[in-house]
Amino acid sequence: MTELSHLAQPGATIAIRVTPNARRAGVELIDGQIRIAVTETPEAGKATEAARAALAKAIGVAKTRLTLVRGATARDKLFRLD
Repeated sequence: MTELSHLAQPGATIAIRVTPNARRAGVELIDGQIRIAVTETPEAGKATEAARAALAKAIGVAKTRLTLVRGATARDKLFRLD
């Protein structure tokens, strides 16, 4: 898993791209973009919650500190760190 602790600044917004139904879960930083692969399906927000948990673990904060700002049903999401 990619180490993203340098992003752990209160008030920071973090843009990610989520790939649901992946074979393997993981977090990668590719060309400056954070890509999170999750094994959950994109139904009822399961993939979004899995992405929130993976991002929180990569940053080193509690997942309750991440608030979804935009992209509840989209692959591109924007989280704010409170």
